[in-house]
Amino acid sequence: MATQTSKVEVEATGAPKRFVFVLLENFTLLSFASAVDSLRIANRMAGQTLYEWFITGDSDDEGMVSCSSGSRFKVDGPLSELNRDDVVLLCGGANVQSATTKKLLNWIRREARRGLRLGGLCTAAYTLARAGLLDGKRATIHWENHDSFTEEFDEVDLTKSVFVVDGNRMTTAGGTSSIDLMLKLIADDHGEKLANAVADQLIYSSIRTDQDTQRLSVPTRIGVRHPKLSQVIQMMEANIEEPISPSILAKEVGMSTRQLERLFRRYLNRSPKRYYMELRLQKARNLLMQTDMTVINVALACGFASPSHFSKCYRAHYNTTPYRERGAQAARLSV
Repeated sequence: MATQTSKVEVEATGAPKRFVFVLLENFTLLSFASAVDSLRIANRMAGQTLYEWFITGDSDDEGMVSCSSGSRFKVDGPLSELNRDDVVLLCGGANVQSATTKKLLNWIRREARRGLRLGGLCTAAYTLARAGLLDGKRATIHWENHDSFTEEFDEVDLTKSVFVVDGNRMTTAGGTSSIDLMLKLIADDHGEKLANAVADQLIYSSIRTDQDTQRLSVPTRIGVRHPKLSQVIQMMEANIEEPISPSILAKEVGMSTRQLERLFRRYLNRSPKRYYMELRLQKARNLLMQTDMTVINVALACGFASPSHFSKCYRAHYNTTPYRERGAQAARLSV
């Protein structure tokens, strides 16, 4: 038997606040849907229209934009001049570099000059940074894009938070982090009670703040709860460009090199040297796929002294060369 959902009392408001969602080609559906549904549920729980939304984007001739899972969405209208009180949220996803068109950059720069509040969901922090709108500000982006973003935009204070609000700029890490940002905005506008009611409707039992980090802890990620092993892996991840020798890593955690070797063999079935190499090669692949850095510069950024050694290691791990990987990525983006 259906029951009537209890409404949350909020003070009467004037005109509803409007969010403008800008869909980038290959945007992540989850990030977009999480944000929109949070607003829809806020209206339902308040029993009044607190929020409205408008969907736009740099669409094709039919006014359509595709998400990364292949579904196509028709926008409500083209990129045009917005209202002064609108909140703009760019929705990014796969291949955000190619989706960040000149037309889109010119449009968001113009709206920023008019004083609008702008945010980037998932990978759309890249688009805001390309437009110069995150210079000197704190921001976040999906962890998979963290390395390439850091290499390209050193004037941005990039964090690993779930979401960041810095003045009139907002960024999220992707996935369900859109919910966390929207719950904060709803709480700021209409109070914690309404935000909590929205979270309950979403079956969202653990609301995160901008102090929460987006990735699982090292023990959870590797499935092993060993404090010294976690400490060594954290040091490896923080020192990719200038790798630390196993003997120094062992000394830092109060072990012998042999003990460290046994620890990695027991829990990860590989040597510390092998594990470290895989971390460096993963970062290298991210940089090759997501930036225009030369292969030589990618090698240096990942701790390889020579391109030939880098190429040999890369081929052994990924069964292709860095140059072919770069070429294959360019071919994918041109399709």
